[in-house]
This record gives sequence, C-alpha cells and structure tokens, in this order.
Amino acid sequence: MTVLDQVLARIDSDLDKSLERLFAFLRIPSISTDPAHAGDCRAAAAHLAADLRSLGIAADLSETAGHPVVLGRGGDASARGVLFYGHYDVQPVDPLDLWESPPFEPRIKTLDDGRKVIVARGSSDDKGQVMTFVEACRAHVAVTGKLPLPVTMLIEGEEECGSKNLPDWIEQNRGAIAADLALVCDTSMWDTATPAITTALRGMVYEEIEITAANRDLHSGLYGGPARNPIRVLTTILGGVHGDDGRITIPGFYDGITDPPADVLAVWRGLDLTPETFLKPVGLSEPAGERGRSIVEQLFCRPTCDVNGIWGGYTGAGAKTVIPSKASAKVSFRLVPGQDPDAIRQAFRTFVRERLPADCSVRFEGHSGAPAVAVPWDLSQLAAARHALTEEWGRDALMIGSGGSIPVVADFKRLVGMDTLLIGFALDDDRIHSPNEKYDLRSFHKGIRSWARILNALAG
Repeated sequence: MTVLDQVLARIDSDLDKSLERLFAFLRIPSISTDPAHAGDCRAAAAHLAADLRSLGIAADLSETAGHPVVLGRGGDASARGVLFYGHYDVQPVDPLDLWESPPFEPRIKTLDDGRKVIVARGSSDDKGQVMTFVEACRAHVAVTGKLPLPVTMLIEGEEECGSKNLPDWIEQNRGAIAADLALVCDTSMWDTATPAITTALRGMVYEEIEITAANRDLHSGLYGGPARNPIRVLTTILGGVHGDDGRITIPGFYDGITDPPADVLAVWRGLDLTPETFLKPVGLSEPAGERGRSIVEQLFCRPTCDVNGIWGGYTGAGAKTVIPSKASAKVSFRLVPGQDPDAIRQAFRTFVRERLPADCSVRFEGHSGAPAVAVPWDLSQLAAARHALTEEWGRDALMIGSGGSIPVVADFKRLVGMDTLLIGFALDDDRIHSPNEKYDLRSFHKGIRSWARILNALAG
C-alpha cells in the first residue's frame, strides 16, 4: 500500500469525525456584512486558526480594517509550496421563514433522489469547501507526520461583503503568502459526477450612470413634447450598446481578445450546454448573446455588457404624470483576457458622452473593476491536478471557463505573480446565498480525497 493509499484510507475511516469538525465550524454564525455578527466572525476565525494549529500549522489572526484574516503556514519554511485561499464568512440567512431547519444547526438530509446532503448556511459557500482542504492536510499529517509540501493558508472573513480590505492586506503581506501556485476551492463541479478545474475567470467593470435634463421634474401635460426626457435618452443610448447580432458596438471593445486553443473549444462545444439544458430551467428558450457563438463560448470566453438596474421618474402606486429630471442605470461588463478594465470603462463613458443630445449632462460613478485571468494551458501543475481529479472521480476532469469573477485571483496574479487553480466541489443545486443551502456529502468526502491526491501530485 502506497503512502497515498494510506492517506485515502485514513480519510475514509475518519469521515464521521471530519463531519463533526465541519459541523462545529458551521454552527458559528459568521455573517460578515452584519455588524451585529462581528464577534461571530472573529470567533469563526479563531476557531479555524486553532484547528490549523492542531495540525502543526503555525496559524494566527492577521488584522485588517474589517474582519481578520486567518494566516497559516505549514511545512518547510524555506520553500514556497502552495497557497490555499478560502473564506470563513457567510451570507445573511434571510428570509428565515423559508428555512426548513435553523440555518446554523447543521444536519444531514436525504434528498428525494437518494443523495445525502449537509444542510446549513456556509455548508457549500465556503466552509464546507475550506474544510475539504483542511481535512486532506489532516490525513496527510496523521499518516506521515507532515504535509506533503509547504502549505500557506489565507482564509479571509469578508468575501461575502466584497473583500474590500483584502487587496491592501495582500499587498502588505505579499512576502508571507508568496508561493509557486495558489489554490482556490470556491467553485463547482461540472455535474454530480464530473470534476472540473476553472482555468479562466471573466473580469469586471461596473458603472453607474446618471443623465440629467431639466432642472426639476416636469408635468408631462405642460411640457411633454418639447422637453427632453432623460429616461428616453438613457434607454436609447443603452439600447445602442448591442447590435442586432448581439455584439457590443463600443469602439475598441474587442481589441486584444483571442480565442482559446482549438482543442479546448472542441471539448467545450461537446458539453451538454444547450438552450434545452441551460435556458429552459429558468424559463428561457433562445440564446441572446453573440450570433455564431455557442452558449458555452458566450459564458466561458466572450465578454458581455448587461444593464443591472434602471430607474427614474415616478415608480410608486398609481399614476403620476411626470417627466423626470434625472434617469439612472447600473451597467456591468464581464471581461475576458486581453481586455483592459480601465480602457473599457473609458470607452463606455466616451460612447455615452458622444450620444448625449442637447440639454443633457451625464455623471458617472465607477464601482468595481478587475481584469480577467486565465491559467496558462501548458502549466505543469494544471496537468498534475487534472490527472489527480480524474483518478479520484473516474471521469476526465474538465478545464472550463467561468462567467463569474473572483477578484482575489486577479490580485494574486497582479500583486504576487501567482497563477491560480480553481478547484471546487459545489453543485449547481447547492442553493448558495439562498435558504436551505446544502453541500452533498459525496462532494465533501470525495473533495477531501481529491485534495489529498492533488497535494500528493503537486509534491511530485
């Protein structure tokens, strides 16, 4: 029996105790966005740090302007090894009356299809995922007395409220977290039986726009016709952002973009991501993105622009015949590798200003902005991790893109120069951020085994 076989056997025999440790972590209501739970966030951080110290990992709380970061280091201090990132904070639980059981009293439930799941807030996002890695480290230490390679842990407490203090913390502590590779367990599998490594994340530019016309709201009977209506102006401009073919018409928007390798595109196009499987469950039937691009391309490797909110004038009950003086919208862009967030922001603002009619002015407020990130397709650690996942699950691990954004991955690349492998075991039906959040027991168990294999593979 190899050392890895012994580690995997230890994970299997220790599963009940692993669940006990996870449940203790889940019982702490570490809701980061609610000031009333600041003490609980600190308690969760202290709990995790103490657990890491029990494995021989030097761990403590590192202060930020908000909730503390758990920073731990185990293994040879002279070598770089890997950095593992996760978060201990959770989303609020509202509406509480939709929970079938108290959100911070974790339990095992059997679903109608026979799956056993862990139900609690944070079970999937992200405490359960964090503990898959911690338990894999625990098994290695139990069998061999040490970690298979140097491991640094960075577990933050503000991911669910924007990680606003993390970039500064990373910049100040870049030497302490420098590693050959970052590992993030805050993503999903492709399906219940197929593991996946997220190799590309779209970036983000978020803008708020306000157009002003008259110096006050106007009576539409007295001014309708001659007076400029900023809602009409705003919707006309935003409506012109997309052409009939679904492409974005902002000049220079697609500059610098390249397609993934042909073999990767071929694999993506073979995935079961069709209007029937992807759009029908949410009540839609026809893809609305770029014409000539598959759904999977539209999600994984093409940029987007969406209006996330729009308002102006009277929106209360009943009628009020008014021409508003102002109209506003929130607009987000999802970016892909090759696009510069600052350049996209300025191009959008120029696009709007050039289309403003007489008697109108515009004000912009910039919110988040982060570049897209992509793992080099020939990265040796990517191949090693993919092989390890395939061995555990018995199916080829997919390399996929993500339509979402995880800004910390861009921070690792920009501030520390690290590439990141995003390997998670969540499922689409985990109800993250919703009542009755769950994490499949199989995801938890095989997630631990997967990390044990990955650590072993990365150690060579």
